[in-house]
Amino acid sequence: MARTALVVGTSGIVGSATAALLIEQGWTVHGLARRPSDQPGVHPVAADLTDAAGTAAALKDLAPDAVFVSTWSRQATEAENIRVNGAMVRNLLDGLRPAKSVRHVALVTGLKHYLGPFEAYGKGVLPQTPFREEQGRLEVENFYYAQEDEVFAAADRDGFNWSVHRPHTVIGKAVGNAMNMGTTLAAYATLCRETGRPFRFPGSAAQWNGLTDMTDARQLAAQLVWATTTPEAANQDFNIVNGDVFRWSWMWSRIAEWFGIEAAPFDGTVVPLEEQMADDAVVWQRIAEREGLVEADLTRLASPWHTDADLGRPIEVVTDMGKSRRMGFTRYQPTDDAFFDLFAQLRADRLIP
Repeated sequence: MARTALVVGTSGIVGSATAALLIEQGWTVHGLARRPSDQPGVHPVAADLTDAAGTAAALKDLAPDAVFVSTWSRQATEAENIRVNGAMVRNLLDGLRPAKSVRHVALVTGLKHYLGPFEAYGKGVLPQTPFREEQGRLEVENFYYAQEDEVFAAADRDGFNWSVHRPHTVIGKAVGNAMNMGTTLAAYATLCRETGRPFRFPGSAAQWNGLTDMTDARQLAAQLVWATTTPEAANQDFNIVNGDVFRWSWMWSRIAEWFGIEAAPFDGTVVPLEEQMADDAVVWQRIAEREGLVEADLTRLASPWHTDADLGRPIEVVTDMGKSRRMGFTRYQPTDDAFFDLFAQLRADRLIP
């Protein structure tokens, strides 16, 4: 395969990590976003994927060999999620069709494939954990399935290979991202240290006591590139997590220690971050001004609603990685190190004090 890539959503957690890895490996990388960020080595492409004609115009001079799709647009209902996000993938692949260059499309979805969409999250009859790829789709409408169907249809039409990648909660850096637990917890710990409030686990007893796993963005990026360049991985779906499991009852104190605070005891009460952080914008602005941080808008760093959804689940969630491991993807990333690496990067980039 030639080595020209289009990374869709390059300003996000997954897209930026994928672009960085591709550049490190010598690829030519084009990065598509509505408002492309300045990323070293990435050729920016500005496009709104909901605009079919505008997308086609933005892509007319590109001929990528591989396409990495790691973006979505949150809507008010799952029906709208399906309509909008399915159209975004369709517009993207239709816009690339005239060049006839695409050999592989890698689509990033997630564990809502098994857990259901936000409107039915963790409810009803769910597959047994650990989640395995052969468990298939739930009997519920889900925008992930709509995105997959658009990729499958275009692959049948245009003759390229595909892969689908299902991470658990992703740890990585991206400002303004709608699903960002790592940076949300960093901001929350900083606010607790500033105000003297207890660093309280916001979620459920099931999450506090049960086993879970997560996905470092660098781990996901490595699997994306591996699947794109490994013939045996063509036209397959893959779970992707770090490879370890942990309990939040252990991880919470590890995070607290990194920030120099104590973890509050957990009494089983759910106290959502969305409530705990509701009035913290002014406090964060004060911290940012005093410490010379580059982002004074807390809403650009923290997404409490999404962290609450993950940490408030009433069930234990662990993920099987056997499928890709059998094919040769054996990379491993300890999750506490993933958090600590992120926190150190946020501090070095003056996003947290």
